[in-house]
Amino acid sequence: MPHLVYEKRDGIAHLTMNRPEKRNAFSPEMICRLADAWHDFREDTSLRVAVLTGAGDTAFSAGADLGRLIPLLTRAREAEDKWDERILRKPSLLQVALLRRFELYKPVIAAVNGFALAGGTEIIQGTDIRLASTNARFGLSEPKRGIVPAGGSMVRLVRQIPFSKAMEILLTGDDLSAEEAHRIGLVNKVTSPARLHDEAVAMARRIADNAPLAVRAIKEVVLRTSGIPLEDAYAIEDAGAAVVMRSSDAREGPRAFLEKRKPRFQGS
Repeated sequence: MPHLVYEKRDGIAHLTMNRPEKRNAFSPEMICRLADAWHDFREDTSLRVAVLTGAGDTAFSAGADLGRLIPLLTRAREAEDKWDERILRKPSLLQVALLRRFELYKPVIAAVNGFALAGGTEIIQGTDIRLASTNARFGLSEPKRGIVPAGGSMVRLVRQIPFSKAMEILLTGDDLSAEEAHRIGLVNKVTSPARLHDEAVAMARRIADNAPLAVRAIKEVVLRTSGIPLEDAYAIEDAGAAVVMRSSDAREGPRAFLEKRKPRFQGS
């Protein structure tokens, strides 16, 4: 079975990390397949939103495979197959897989079904909405292994949750419960394991039903204006709004409201 299952259904991309016997740890194959899937999701105009989850009910992802991926990256082992060779040839695949240094303005929802440790917590920081099952746990255990969480956490985490809590998570390497992750704002909602998938798809459907140009513009403006002066940020917001207001979708939305029907957005 492939280490990532990538499916497209009704405008929603479903990405399932698929190594349940290894707690869905990132292998070279999974990294390559994730990078390919994110590229395809970005370019496929029929796809409006993505849902990322892990196979099984034990783990979302335990992070990098310490027996396969990390030894390859540190050159402690030689390449053994085409996935290893591809990673060594193009290290930027790891960046794309973790949604780091990758321009993606379509929304991504994480459905965290169990352990999300190390890289598992890193990748969710590149998503926009995060739902967690009651058995989910989060943490950045890298310093316990002699490495650092360089998949974006040293930059992104302090921008997404309170500084002191982010530093506690980063420096101790300790994990935290789904309830605590919700309390500090790392995840949006905690639900039962049985309800997690349905909740994530329902959220995706609500977003997918909105005008795609508007949804894209909202995410793009939010990301591009983070940390820059207000006047510069307003200029980016104005430019994004102008594109949307010139679209056929901007005419369709009010017309559908007045005619008391569901809008038919075309993304143009």
